[in-house]
Amino acid sequence: MTNAPLELPEVSWLGAARLTAGLDHHRRLDLPAHTRVHPPLSPSSRDDLLALAEALALSGRGGAGFPFARKARATLATADRTGTAPVIVVNGAEGEPGSAKDKMLLARVPHLVLDGACLAAHAFGASEIVIGVVAGSPGEISVPAALAERELPCPARTVCLPESFVSGESGALIRGANGQPVTPAPLKARAADGAAGGVRRRPTLLSNAETWAQLALAARLGPHAYAAVGTPDEPGTTLLTVNRPGTDALVVEVPTGTRLGPVLDACGLRPGAGVLVGGYHGAWLRPSDAVDAPLSRAGLIALGGTLGAGAIAALPHDTCPLGETAQVAAWLATEATGQCGPCRRGLPEAAEALAMLAAGATEPVVLEDARSALGAAQAGGACSHPDGTARFLLTALDVFSEDVDAHLSGPGCGRPVRGVLPLPRTRGARLEVDWSRCAGHGLCAVLAPDLMRLGPHGYPTSHTVPVAPWQEHGARRVVNQCPALAVRLQRRR
Repeated sequence: MTNAPLELPEVSWLGAARLTAGLDHHRRLDLPAHTRVHPPLSPSSRDDLLALAEALALSGRGGAGFPFARKARATLATADRTGTAPVIVVNGAEGEPGSAKDKMLLARVPHLVLDGACLAAHAFGASEIVIGVVAGSPGEISVPAALAERELPCPARTVCLPESFVSGESGALIRGANGQPVTPAPLKARAADGAAGGVRRRPTLLSNAETWAQLALAARLGPHAYAAVGTPDEPGTTLLTVNRPGTDALVVEVPTGTRLGPVLDACGLRPGAGVLVGGYHGAWLRPSDAVDAPLSRAGLIALGGTLGAGAIAALPHDTCPLGETAQVAAWLATEATGQCGPCRRGLPEAAEALAMLAAGATEPVVLEDARSALGAAQAGGACSHPDGTARFLLTALDVFSEDVDAHLSGPGCGRPVRGVLPLPRTRGARLEVDWSRCAGHGLCAVLAPDLMRLGPHGYPTSHTVPVAPWQEHGARRVVNQCPALAVRLQRRR
């Protein structure tokens, strides 16, 4: 296994290494190395494990920050009521381009994650453990190898999910584990309720990979030693992914509550024009606020931010903030599943408005329409994607307000778009109009109003947002039924 060609994320730490312990000497901890670094873990009773999680206020580390003990009690209540053994799910399907912490855990310390999942499976009498990984990621190789090395309290399996932003949404992961399309469920249902939204209709306890690893650490250390670092309300450490322009991201373990400034310094970065905390469902902070921002959920909420999945990006002064934001907005719009109004219309319209703003070709009213669409998207979607995307974009318009004014009132900020915010390689397609053929029939806007719009003279206007997978049927209708054969679907590789 140690000779396998795995892409293993680089790690660092400020203070004592816990989740990253042993990685100064090992590229990956197989079971023998894991047992040398981490003492043996004794089984816990159901009540003891719940009491430990409650004493430490252990919360999910995947973005939402939901209390682990509350989620576990809801799952067990359903299991007791129905007489059905629960399922334990490890969510390692990281769809955030700027986050590598789950990839690191599953690739380099998989047994620490499995320790937590197995501890809960034994204490709660689980029937199965499911580990969700991204297809093609190191976890696809590392996790099955780790499972084969150890004894398990119940059967376990790995589910490989497509690489997309919404694959890590809990409902999408459960649907994938059930053999269904990997998209958020059309109707919201709690995994803890079992029949409505669980794996194989069983009550399901799902948590992020880091959460399970933190549970294993807490069980070994005990509540007092675990809480020796961090803040009183959020004890322990947290994993961050610090994105560095021109090189690979760095996964850094820090005590909760650590100031952001020293973390940036340790990674050779400066706050620049602004700092994104929480990834593409997170929020932008002004440089003056970012330096002293405490890296805890409560501390960042007080500044209007969010810790989210712990992805951090500092925007240099030599790139256009609006151009960078517009590129991410277009990608987020195509990653939506089109199951609700905000995803179908709100996000693409906002992305188009930002693209026009970055190009210096929009009016203030268009920008205000985008703000209104994003405001309506908050808490109005079928899943958290519209809400998180809206927060990312609205805070960008606020933090980079001077650049917004420059693009509205003149030629713009004059800086190029260097593409420093991480994005996967562009795939998919765009609708392109052959203007030598187009006769302004307007049928395209009728067939696919979310893709084609008409200008003041009845001709389609340029649309910069790529065609999302859920839009391809409408795009093909436009191409096939255009009376002038003036539209084509241009695919990108």
